[in-house]
Amino acid sequence: MTDHVLTVSPQHPAPGVLVLVVDGELDHHTAPLLAAALDERAFAPGGRLVLDCAALTYCDSTGVTVFVTAYQRALATGCRLALAAVNEDLARVFRIMGLDGVFTFVPAAGDALRESDDR
Repeated sequence: MTDHVLTVSPQHPAPGVLVLVVDGELDHHTAPLLAAALDERAFAPGGRLVLDCAALTYCDSTGVTVFVTAYQRALATGCRLALAAVNEDLARVFRIMGLDGVFTFVPAAGDALRESDDR
């Protein structure tokens, strides 16, 4: 039996930038933790939000729904959203669902920060 452990650690590497490091299993038991971390402050107009998924070990459909909701909220507020270090299993799920054309994927959180600095 799994413990359904998830941690979400906020980092503020620069003004107007929020990186949420998502570590563990994102499922129907733990999705509310990530959803709570994605509060109004995460979606500042003109800001940047990076969801660092390097340590995400599992994601079910409820977790995918949290990602989609984050995308919708970012779009509505004018906040740039990127998913960093998405593992191949989750990337495959996003491709199957057609979400690979919706999300911005970067190899690592630092790449999302550098990319936006170039704009």
